Amino acid sequence: MSGGYDLNLFASPPDCNFLCSVCHGVLKRPVRLPCSHIFCKKCILRWLARQKTCPCCRKEVKRKKMVHVNKLRRTIGRLEVKCKNAEAGCSVTCPLAHRRGHQDSCPFELMACPHEGCTARVPRGALAEHRQHCPHGAQERCPLGCGATLGPVERARHNCYRELREAWSQRQERSRTLVLGLLRRMREVHRTANLVRRQLAQLGGFLEEEDVMLVGAPQGEAEATPEGSMGAEMGGPRAKGPCK
Repeated sequence: MSGGYDLNLFASPPDCNFLCSVCHGVLKRPVRLPCSHIFCKKCILRWLARQKTCPCCRKEVKRKKMVHVNKLRRTIGRLEVKCKNAEAGCSVTCPLAHRRGHQDSCPFELMACPHEGCTARVPRGALAEHRQHCPHGAQERCPLGCGATLGPVERARHNCYRELREAWSQRQERSRTLVLGLLRRMREVHRTANLVRRQLAQLGGFLEEEDVMLVGAPQGEAEATPEGSMGAEMGGPRAKGPCK
């Protein structure tokens, strides 16, 4: 990747003294070595990472000895350059140092649409028109009164009456299912309650019979005992009569 400026960027061919011997582009952030040779800062740092000598004269180089050439940098900054959007139609030329400022206002600079969801990139000069017709812009509330906020694309296919009718039908179906389920449970509860009542009635009858049996048994025994005693008493003296 070149460390200098592309030659095609300039409105007219630059002086050969402004060229870097490593990348052959126009010097960017030029630095001078102790041997007086000048290179782009980025280019010479890459070179010295591989070998510690000047690319031109092969003299040994120490990074601490490099010096920024600010006067040359300002001179190069005054060279006329073309807009980076020249191929798109921009014919403006400006000093290299002002290129970024022009780029921030160039009508041919591609800009991203500010509307959420839109991925279009259009020239700055056409951005206002694009925003007016952007399918992701111009959010408006539904004119039929459902309260939805819609863009142009959504408005074209939005039918809140149909959607509300479908939603109502779905809710009615859910309600019908719930009611049928509730009625089925109520019938089950009713059958269970009737069964419990019958079983309780049977249990009550059984308990009453038990009570009658438990209460009646002692009285029979009590009545049988006196009759036996009286018979024994009456039978005693009669048995003694014939012995005399």
